[in-house]
Amino acid sequence: MAWFDAGINMFDARMPVEQTIENALDAGVSRLCLITTHPNEWQQAEHYYQQFPQQLSYTLGIHPHNAKDARPEHWQELRVRAQQPGVVAIGECGLDFNRDFSPRDTQRAVFAEQLALAVELNKPVYLHERDAFDDQLAILKPFKAQLVGGIAHCFTGSAEQMRTYLALGLYIGVTGWVCDAKRGEALRAALGELPLERLILETDAPYLYPKDRKPRQRNNAPAYLPHIGQTVAQIKTLSVEQVQNSSFNNAKALFG
Repeated sequence: MAWFDAGINMFDARMPVEQTIENALDAGVSRLCLITTHPNEWQQAEHYYQQFPQQLSYTLGIHPHNAKDARPEHWQELRVRAQQPGVVAIGECGLDFNRDFSPRDTQRAVFAEQLALAVELNKPVYLHERDAFDDQLAILKPFKAQLVGGIAHCFTGSAEQMRTYLALGLYIGVTGWVCDAKRGEALRAALGELPLERLILETDAPYLYPKDRKPRQRNNAPAYLPHIGQTVAQIKTLSVEQVQNSSFNNAKALFG
């Protein structure tokens, strides 16, 4: 069984697509999900998928940082594009009240629009949340019964927050944040309660390089996903193979 990196930012200049995929394959990471965060990335994501359909899948959405750029015509474009091969989720969408790059009311409206589209298109949602848990939950709850699933991408919260997301039927996305004993303390504690059947591994590359991996590199990459898996296995006192197989199968189940 190979590894599945359920979240990478391929549109960053630090992520050359061919080299990134080649290095990932060499490390046993055979599947990668590209995250889109802005309408100007949607066409490029489709192009990358067409180049590497055996390795790639992708999301379609508008990140809360970019909510201010959403226009009415984008929703019809998303609706059409989301029905193309390779599109596995709506997002990255949600709320980010840490930086407030978009007005909060705009973030809320754009998030709700994407949840409604996910329901309409029968797609899971790819969720982002930072310093906005209560607001995010209030918007999510009315859609719970209709959503076909989703992932709390790059989860860094508490055990209580994790349990709330699990009750909504979500998978929990775990990144290299878990490899930081200090900053990742809450996540490491929560991980002990996370059912294996709800765990999905991701790198969020080129961000969140695993802090305990040596030698230290400047940027994260999908090739480093097995290191994250090894850390998770140690924390949960499981074999690496158990973590590897479960995460891979969970990602496949979520993304279809």
